[in-house]
Amino acid sequence: MTAPDFAHSPTFSVRRVGAMVLRYWYLLRGSWPRFLELAYWPTMQMILWGYINQFMASSSAWVAQGAGVLVSAVLLWDVLFRGQLGVSVSFLEEMWSRNLGHLFVSPLRPGEWVAALFTMSLIRTIIGVVPAALLAIPFFGYSVFSLGLPLAGFFANLIVFGWSLGLVIVALILRYGMGAEGLAWIVVFMLAPVSAVYYPVSVLPEWLQWVALAMPPAHVFEGMRAVLYNGVVRWDHLAWAAGLNLVYMALCAAAFQYSFRQARVRGALLQTGE
Repeated sequence: MTAPDFAHSPTFSVRRVGAMVLRYWYLLRGSWPRFLELAYWPTMQMILWGYINQFMASSSAWVAQGAGVLVSAVLLWDVLFRGQLGVSVSFLEEMWSRNLGHLFVSPLRPGEWVAALFTMSLIRTIIGVVPAALLAIPFFGYSVFSLGLPLAGFFANLIVFGWSLGLVIVALILRYGMGAEGLAWIVVFMLAPVSAVYYPVSVLPEWLQWVALAMPPAHVFEGMRAVLYNGVVRWDHLAWAAGLNLVYMALCAAAFQYSFRQARVRGALLQTGE
């Protein structure tokens, strides 16, 4: 006996197709992160590259004066992205394998788990960024290590902010379920336009400049450009980045602790569905 060929069945039912479409529509409608993701990429690309285009149109000569400014920006941005992703993906791997509940019937404490996530994030970031930085030397004749000692400050501030974002994403997934896992890949890019990665904060509208200066990455990238263009270390920007990171880490850690406690109460650590 052979299995029926459903693909060519004469009893193909539009009604059943409609029922499945309706099921997937309900899943989409019930998850605001998925709705957000649909409009996110086109909108973010338009905003980010619009500001880059605006800056290049008026300051292309200024960009040419700073050897390696865009290469440095890309590499440092990847530190932030991979720092956040290292926390989020390590957490999601536990969710995908349905292992989260098993972890917390052991003596493992939430703080110890978070420390492990941070450590794994650092390892992932180094593995991802260092080879790219080394390849930039023969490919483009530029070494990001020429930034000197300030590079350590830039790296530390970006990865700590990435960890803060990672904790928020973990908290949101614990609260809203796996329907929010797409946030792991989109949250950090939401901040790209106000992080002043490829252009100075002054390019932004005045009201948006205040938002940018409330974010640690903007201070890091402004400091990076000061080193490359003027050979000056802007300790004020590093100090602002470090101070803001302390505030954000405290807030994000509190959000994580709250979501984790609520997930325990609801039994959500054992449930990985929507």
